[in-house]
Amino acid sequence: MVVSNRVAVPKARGAAGAQGGLAGALNAALKAHKGVWFGWSGEDGVAESGNVTTYDDDGVTIATVDLSRQDVEEYYNGYANSTLWPLFHYRLDLAKFERQTGKGYERVNEQFAERLTPFVGEDDLVWVHDYHLLPLGERLRSRGVSNRIGFFLHTPWPPARLLVSLPYHERLVRTMLEYDLLGFQNDEWLSSFLEYCAEVLGAEVDHKSGRICLDGCICIARAYPIGIDWDHFSALGETGDARQAGQRMLASTRRRIAMIGVDRLDYSKGLPERLDGIARFFDRRPESVRDLVFIQIAPPSREDVESYKEIRTELEQKAGQINGARSEVDLVPVRYVNRGYSHAELYGFFRASKIGLVTPLRDGMNLVAKEYVAAQDPEDPGVLILSRFAGAAAQLQEAVLVNPHSPDDLADAIGVALDMPLAERRRRYEAMVKSVRDENVQHWTADFLGDLRQVAR
Repeated sequence: MVVSNRVAVPKARGAAGAQGGLAGALNAALKAHKGVWFGWSGEDGVAESGNVTTYDDDGVTIATVDLSRQDVEEYYNGYANSTLWPLFHYRLDLAKFERQTGKGYERVNEQFAERLTPFVGEDDLVWVHDYHLLPLGERLRSRGVSNRIGFFLHTPWPPARLLVSLPYHERLVRTMLEYDLLGFQNDEWLSSFLEYCAEVLGAEVDHKSGRICLDGCICIARAYPIGIDWDHFSALGETGDARQAGQRMLASTRRRIAMIGVDRLDYSKGLPERLDGIARFFDRRPESVRDLVFIQIAPPSREDVESYKEIRTELEQKAGQINGARSEVDLVPVRYVNRGYSHAELYGFFRASKIGLVTPLRDGMNLVAKEYVAAQDPEDPGVLILSRFAGAAAQLQEAVLVNPHSPDDLADAIGVALDMPLAERRRRYEAMVKSVRDENVQHWTADFLGDLRQVAR
């Protein structure tokens, strides 16, 4: 059983569709075991919460629950995305601590538990996903669910000195210890969680095994770096959509080198800082305007949250300033595209771009970095410029690693990428592509579920 805020299948309202990646891997696991995927329906205008709709999707039972407008505002837009998301990305300055939204978060988790419990069979494995549902395991336990329950956090986990700013932080983390297995994206986020448990909660922690003991609860916490669906994504490169997208990119750049960024419109992605670094590069090498074009694809997200409206305005201003200062009548140095594209089209764009710019200020993993590597031509690969603060940096050490807060560091990295000889590009690519291919999303799913099955109850 998979439980997440949204259900990523085509029929679930507001979902992106199961087209590979995490959704594809989870769907494959669910189909193999005739499982259930449970989550919010995406409806936010209903008068009352709690209505559950079920249907079969190719052998998987989809169960979606409606939430009222108040629940969405307090649980989703409020506590999850205005409190936990900024805090977990180290943005204490943007986090809002409102008691009412905290109550809404707990109320919706209780409602998820109430509606989910009837679906849980005697021997089912339950796998809960992400920061929206941190207390769900404890809520299920309170309803008598004794099954093995695992949880995976897709975001970073902040250091204890930041987490203690959260009201009732101890209560929240104690609920997480009701899970049998906790998964984090890398060793850094795992270490932060273990240190909090030991230093703040006074738990008995074995850092080597990840075993946490507190007040009779025993929980295992480990790192499981998520990957891409290598086979699915690689196959997209053979499609007409991918080839056409790549040709569009090459034709439109007029023999200039394309540098690409693809990110949700989110302050954690470091987009204003990225444009500052690009502006610094063009200040140093103004002649490069005729050699390099930067394409930033940034689909909008969470448009009801004020900070997201502000970042969109800031990006438009910064892109306009660079173009105003550096454009010619026949070219612009920055293309800012505020819409999304299919995975096949993105494959084509990545393949045609000789530099991939992935510079989040903080990211749990960042699969765009891995997709960029996977899309490259082995004979003439591009260069990945990657933030040191993305979870993916631990696996992709052969990328050009940068401090995304430093315009000088970003400008230097762009220069390094432009000037890098083919032999070095190949060497770096070959080291990275092995990790991307072998540590894929199927490997991640099998590792987590294999460990969850072995947990002693």
